Amino acid sequence: MDSLPTSATNGPGFTAETDTEPHARLKFDLDVDLCVIGAGLAGLSVALEAAQAGLSVAVLESGRIGWGASGHNLGTVMPGYGVPIPDLIERVGLDHASALWGLTREGMEIVRARASDEAVADVGLSDGALEVSNIDIGDRLVARLQTLGVDFGSEVEGWATDKVRDVLRTDRYFHGIYYPTAFQIDGRGYLRGLERLARRAGARVFEETPAVEIDFSGIRKRIFTPTARLRASDIVLAGSVHLGTPSRRVAETLLPVWRAAALTAPLGDRLPEAIGFTGSIADTDGVDHYRIVGGDRLLWASGETTFEVAPARLEGIVRRRIRNVFPQLGEVAIDRSFSAAVGVTVHGMPQIGELRPGLWVASGFGRNGLATTAIAARLIARGLTHADERWKLFAPFDLVWAGGRIGRIVGQGVYLAAREGALAAGALARYRERASARTRIKTEQAEIKREARRARVELLRAAERSNAAMRRPVPPPPE
Repeated sequence: MDSLPTSATNGPGFTAETDTEPHARLKFDLDVDLCVIGAGLAGLSVALEAAQAGLSVAVLESGRIGWGASGHNLGTVMPGYGVPIPDLIERVGLDHASALWGLTREGMEIVRARASDEAVADVGLSDGALEVSNIDIGDRLVARLQTLGVDFGSEVEGWATDKVRDVLRTDRYFHGIYYPTAFQIDGRGYLRGLERLARRAGARVFEETPAVEIDFSGIRKRIFTPTARLRASDIVLAGSVHLGTPSRRVAETLLPVWRAAALTAPLGDRLPEAIGFTGSIADTDGVDHYRIVGGDRLLWASGETTFEVAPARLEGIVRRRIRNVFPQLGEVAIDRSFSAAVGVTVHGMPQIGELRPGLWVASGFGRNGLATTAIAARLIARGLTHADERWKLFAPFDLVWAGGRIGRIVGQGVYLAAREGALAAGALARYRERASARTRIKTEQAEIKREARRARVELLRAAERSNAAMRRPVPPPPE
């Protein structure tokens, strides 16, 4: 995939690369305080936090930095998790859920601060995110705003249907929730910036260096690679579905999900006629997630599969969704398409914490956003250096086997059923809206006709009274 300058696209996976050769592979034995396996967003964040806390850190990446899901994200940074709020509250209680939500707000602040560091190239930060509903849920919106704003302490605004449609010119959406403190960045640019920050803090990052075996016995763990061995007091498993044999237990708890995403060709003056919102937009059913990049392009993700499919084969899904949601844009050309496997847990929450003495996990971030990778790293690093036990807030979300191939088949079926159900519900909501509008118009027309008839009757009566007065004999003047 060719790269475009960040200024031209501001999209994931399209940042101009400055270092085309691989970084160093590990070819010598090494002793460190902490070994991080996986150099994605979570792994590099852990390395940065730990190195800044004074630990010696080595990061092992089996491929190239950014080759997986971390290098192909839409760059939206907002509070919350991929689990519906009622489900989260039901599982852990309101106070616990509120504390977890607060962690993501802290994660947002971490990402924003790092994005402004001089070591991080311009990541095209833009503010605001809008969550829109495919159905008319005005009553539920009030309850959700109560939970988010009062119980969870998030800055949110409820948008009525008219306000949503004023900036998104489509009848597909009804009410919305606006997150003014949310923001967007160039995901790959941020990832590369994390690497520079981690290296500057003293972490050593080795690419194309897979961990092929781990010996957990003893105080000092041993990690074997094809060309060298490491010893470390602690290990953090920060990979996803590609963790491999040494971390099979964690990898098998993750359902691999590929989400189709594409960057359109420039749309020119057509785009502002359809979309007047510069932040990211996502619907509550998870069908579409998109934003404007580079001023006149759309970066759009839609469609998921638990089995790998070439991105080019998924372009049709994105084109159809754009055409269905914004028909005024017509047929759009796709400039680039991409997909990467994210790891989704059975319970939907990230896996963060200590599995056994000296072995930590930071994984399962699929559908949970950038902010969770940042806060996971801080919790683990401070757990290692400051005895901070806030990571235990994630203890209820243990490692659960994802079901292997059968789980992938079931997961695909569940996703398709949910997607089709959401689309059908949206179509029904729009039908009811149109039917209600037709009924309202008919009622108004009938009322106008009734008023017209009443007015005609009054005019006739007035005319009759006037005629009767004119026919009445005029009495003679008094003598």
